[in-house]
Amino acid sequence: MYLLPSIVTAANISSGFVSVIFSIRYDFNFAAWAIIVSMVMDALDGRIARLAQATSRFGVEFDSLADLVSFGVAPAVMMYQLILHTLGNPGIAIALFYVLCGALRLARFNVRAFNGEPSTDFMGLPIPAAAGILASFVLSYQLFEISNTVPVNMIHLVSDRMPFLFKTTPIIMVFLSVLMVSNVPYAAFKKFKVDRPKSLQIIIFAFLAILMIVFYPQNTIFILFVGYLLLGLGLYLHRYWRFRKSLIETFQRKRNGSKSSEPGDINGK
Repeated sequence: MYLLPSIVTAANISSGFVSVIFSIRYDFNFAAWAIIVSMVMDALDGRIARLAQATSRFGVEFDSLADLVSFGVAPAVMMYQLILHTLGNPGIAIALFYVLCGALRLARFNVRAFNGEPSTDFMGLPIPAAAGILASFVLSYQLFEISNTVPVNMIHLVSDRMPFLFKTTPIIMVFLSVLMVSNVPYAAFKKFKVDRPKSLQIIIFAFLAILMIVFYPQNTIFILFVGYLLLGLGLYLHRYWRFRKSLIETFQRKRNGSKSSEPGDINGK
């Protein structure tokens, strides 16, 4: 039973390595799909380990090494071969920065898990999500390119923006890298239960998402990953502004209180 999750993790790292090979061959469509397969394997190995009660420190470390290859090195090589190589040395630096931030993200996650810190949310953008954004972007861009020659099913609201996103790829990669090592919390979805009040809405949303993936797989995967990124960032900014507003109100109350307690002169001034 301890071997089963490790086999799934091995499939994860194998798919990531295959993605690198496809990127070297300039077959970016298969390279992106290989990263998506790695994401599926990564989602399964932990759940299989918990169901089989076969969790171990070895499994945690092996999973992190697999994630670094599949979601750190593989997307960086794919994006370098696709667009970053045109920038010369800055392109190499951006790809390397992404890999380093991914490694730091995984190391921080392992330290928190080893110290037994609560993990209801992820601290920083999870590296599979960052890789998912890049892989789904490549899939949507490839779909946009072939749409000029053959009819394809695509969401035009998304596909029509692919040329602009392609030009801003270096900025997007730096932004994703910074988010991975940031303190922005992202939902882990580890404690989902069907008996909770909002579970029905989540199930309906998941059903609609699966339906969209069936008809528009490339575009829908991209929308889901970008939505996850923006949701976490939006909630973080909302909490920040609420916290800032609370501090200002507290300061003003203390200031008004101190003014009202000051003694006046004999004329009441």
